[in-house]
Amino acid sequence: MKRIFFFIITNIAILLVLSIFLSLLGFTGILQSNGIDLDYDSLMLFSLVFGMGGSFISLYMSKWMAKSLAGVKVIKSPNNQFESWYVQIVERQSETLGIRVPEIGIFNSPSPNAFATGSSKNNSLVALSTGLIESMNKDEIEAVIGHEMSHVANGDMVTLSLIQGIINAFVIFFSRVIGHFVDRVILKNERGYGIGYFFTVIFAQVILGILASTIVCWFSRRREFRADFGGAQLTSKEAMISSLRTLEKMSAAKLPDQMLAFGISNQGNSQTLRKLFSTHPPIRERILALENTNFSENLNQQQI
Repeated sequence: MKRIFFFIITNIAILLVLSIFLSLLGFTGILQSNGIDLDYDSLMLFSLVFGMGGSFISLYMSKWMAKSLAGVKVIKSPNNQFESWYVQIVERQSETLGIRVPEIGIFNSPSPNAFATGSSKNNSLVALSTGLIESMNKDEIEAVIGHEMSHVANGDMVTLSLIQGIINAFVIFFSRVIGHFVDRVILKNERGYGIGYFFTVIFAQVILGILASTIVCWFSRRREFRADFGGAQLTSKEAMISSLRTLEKMSAAKLPDQMLAFGISNQGNSQTLRKLFSTHPPIRERILALENTNFSENLNQQQI
């Protein structure tokens, strides 16, 4: 219930901010002054503001949302031996990767998972679930931390937000072009828009959105392989593989939708159709990729 409330309030706030921004830019609608023809410049502006703007506002709110929705407790001063070790590992890996130390947190869940989020590689949050801490040894936990730190160092949050924003803009743009065509050519409305336009836009946006999500998920799966390789380089291939095998045996903790793409485990699915809509590759594929990679070579030379 809390997640639904935050989701609704957040989206209303984003829509309000973007609507005000559009009005300040002098936006009056996507039709030309004659009320008949489509104004492609205005439509492009509308699409970019709501597509890119919504994506990047969500990105900049991601740390706050993670703390609120997942209940992340940020470690400001370690209270026990594990927290001290955890902070030391993150600090050491941050120095190795050449990035600012992220906020370090723990969230309460009996299932194993972890995620990284934040607006940039120097303004991020890394969090582990209590279930992961209890079910893995320190070598495995360090590898999981390395996986999440690699997401941060690779700038995956910004990259996927940019991709999502561009795709959102295309979906918004083409759904309204299709709606305009149906309204003018098929339904023969000469001025303004009839109800058929709005039904067509909604239908086209749903279909295009589903198709577009496969592109975002494909990029996300590629980033997961790269984060696995990064975690293996920061620790060892054996530790990274061992952590994935542990995850394979257990059910991963449910994360808020905004953090799913950056969790250590979203199990993935080996069935072809479902795999298209999965943010993570099947764990078995990730293990095989690690086993078949020679980490004595530079990671940049790997095809991932």
